[in-house]
Amino acid sequence: MDNQSLDNTPQTDTPQLPTAEPIQASTDTQPVAGFRAPAHPKRLLLVEDDDALANVYLMRLEAEGFDVRRVANGEDALAAALGYHPDLILLDVMMPKVSGFDVLDILRNTPETANLKIVMLTALSQESDKQRAESLGVDDYLVKSQVVIADVIDRIKHHLGVN
Repeated sequence: MDNQSLDNTPQTDTPQLPTAEPIQASTDTQPVAGFRAPAHPKRLLLVEDDDALANVYLMRLEAEGFDVRRVANGEDALAAALGYHPDLILLDVMMPKVSGFDVLDILRNTPETANLKIVMLTALSQESDKQRAESLGVDDYLVKSQVVIADVIDRIKHHLGVN
């Protein structure tokens, strides 16, 4: 008896895929010519207690292609810096639990996070506050009332070396 007589399925014009041997995973790791694997998005940790402002930044940063995690206080920022492994932290100063200055100080004195890029984005515009941040090792200090979001994005990209 042939296979045709055992098949009771109606005949259609839809082509059927032939059965093939199982495909073996390739051990060849060479890239295909002309194909460039997408780069992993840079990870940003957004530390901001103002929900409205955080949501605006979160949406814009994600639209720019960043992988963003947001936390609302300094204590969570410290935990996230160790667990999430961001490429850059956008850090507010005046926050509940642990201030941004203290977060900066702790991160700079922790071997696993000492070299993280940290950009402070704060309402504090006093020169003494900026000097304090610089003495603690901040990479950049931006005053919220003096920048627009495009400026912040430009500074983040500058520090990450991306266009």
